[in-house]
Amino acid sequence: MNYASILILLFLAVTFIQSGYDKVSDWKGNVGWLKEHFAQTLLRNSVPLALFIILALELVAGIFCVVGSIQLLTNGERNYGFYGAVFACITLIFLLFGQRIAKDYDGARTIAIYFIPAVMAVYWLG
Repeated sequence: MNYASILILLFLAVTFIQSGYDKVSDWKGNVGWLKEHFAQTLLRNSVPLALFIILALELVAGIFCVVGSIQLLTNGERNYGFYGAVFACITLIFLLFGQRIAKDYDGARTIAIYFIPAVMAVYWLG
């Protein structure tokens, strides 16, 4: 049993499902803050669409990570966990792109910290 992979998948699941929940529960507040955050960038007119894309990616990643954890625990299969880790990496790359465009280097650094375990999961489960 690959306990490290299960723990990373659970970490990613909590991260992305909670983040998705936050976006849904305070959509208006998130859009307002992000419009300000991206006011001086090429993303300024695309904030609601970009936020929706990120929300969808986060939920897909989170759900795949939950299902992948269960799959690893029950039958040792890795495909859903792998997909969850890949979607997590894609989501984090999108988020990193946004932070770099906004010149929020501290935010970009934080995303890089999340990227490390996500890539480890892709490697271990691939």
